[in-house]
Amino acid sequence: MRSSTTIEPVFVFGSNLAGRHGKGAALWARRHRGAIYGQGVGPQGRAYAIPTKDRGLRVLPLAVIRGHVDDFLGYARGLANTRFEVTPIGCGLAGYRPDQIAPMFADAPANVILPDAFRAVLAASPRRRP
Repeated sequence: MRSSTTIEPVFVFGSNLAGRHGKGAALWARRHRGAIYGQGVGPQGRAYAIPTKDRGLRVLPLAVIRGHVDDFLGYARGLANTRFEVTPIGCGLAGYRPDQIAPMFADAPANVILPDAFRAVLAASPRRRP
C-alpha cells in the first residue's frame, strides 16, 4: 500500500466543455492522469477539469470560469487529505493573464497547490493568499 505522501497530486487543468483534451495540459492530463475524452468538467482519473472554453472552443467569460473554479474549490475542500496541483488554467490557449485568473483562487484551501504565476499575483496583493 502506498502512503499518502507518495500518491501523485490530482492534476487540475483547463478544459473545454466538449472535453476535447487534445492540446496543452488537457492532452497531458488525458495521456498521464486519466482525463476522459468527452468529459470537460470535474474529476476524472487523477485529474480535474476546469473549463475555460465552451463546446465550440470559444473562450468562456471570466465570470463563468469563476463559477467553475468555485465548484473546484468546494470539491477540494471536501477532500482535505488530497493534494491538488493547479496548472495556470486559462493562461494558455484561452489567452487570459495570470492577474485575471489567480484572484479566483485567493481563498483556495491549503491542499491546493497553485502555479508560481498565480502565487506571484496573489502575493502582490495584501488581501490575497500568497
